[in-house]
Amino acid sequence: MKRQSFVRMVVAAATLAGLASVPSRAAAQTPATPPATPPASATGSAPAAASRGGCQGLPSHAALKAALVAATQAETSGLNNHMWATVVNRDGIVCAVVFSGATRAAQWPGSRVISAQKANTANAFSLDAASASNGSGQAKGLALSTANLYSAVQPGGSLYGLQHSNPVDTDAAYEAGGSTAFGTTGDPMLNRAVGGVNVFGGGLGLYASGARLVGGVGVSGDTSCADHNIAWRVRQALNLDFLAGVGGVSGDATRPDNIVFDIADNAAGGSGISKGGFGHPKCLNTGDASTLPAVR
Repeated sequence: MKRQSFVRMVVAAATLAGLASVPSRAAAQTPATPPATPPASATGSAPAAASRGGCQGLPSHAALKAALVAATQAETSGLNNHMWATVVNRDGIVCAVVFSGATRAAQWPGSRVISAQKANTANAFSLDAASASNGSGQAKGLALSTANLYSAVQPGGSLYGLQHSNPVDTDAAYEAGGSTAFGTTGDPMLNRAVGGVNVFGGGLGLYASGARLVGGVGVSGDTSCADHNIAWRVRQALNLDFLAGVGGVSGDATRPDNIVFDIADNAAGGSGISKGGFGHPKCLNTGDASTLPAVR
């Protein structure tokens, strides 16, 4: 009996020692070596390599901010709000996060992560010619903007439920760095895969020369229609709109991933019906997307 009691005491002590050695949730999520913060760049050079695939060839913080400020000023539709923009690489790693206003509070705070969702979605559901092999895939790829996904994810749509896949990693979006770093070269989303799926206007795939898909850009802060138009202008300013000939659902070969307005009222109630299945509802003070610059 004394031996059994002694054994129980040893086991209990070992168990307590083991529990003491288990890291907390916060400690377990903290990497041993924090990811490098991309340096600020006044020259427009690419930021430092991200953890799961580089940001080479993608815009720096300074280049993205300049493009967003110019695009926001040029767009006259919507609410005339300031904006957030995020760029991700082909692996969905965040490479740059910016805002157009004087401070991070000059645009909707909630739009910061939405812009990252849009960038992730456009990158995650667009393709280039590398996708075609063995009789499958479109010869030149398929570009889908987040605006193209709106009707497809409604109940009865061909992609219903897509918006619930790939949820946002809230630790990646918020945990490190603190809110004072939001939109700066030290934003906590940098070098992280934030994820998320967004299904209204504002996200576009980024296509480098040769129609090569290299990532996505997401813009948020106004109506979803204005977000799309501003994202379009940002992509053009960044020289990452080389998708002439790439497949799309817009019906316009010169703007393959443009927003589509073909939703008619549903006589039975519920969501309106998109004639082509990829339509987007019109917004307050909707701009004419057919006048956006043609892709290259």
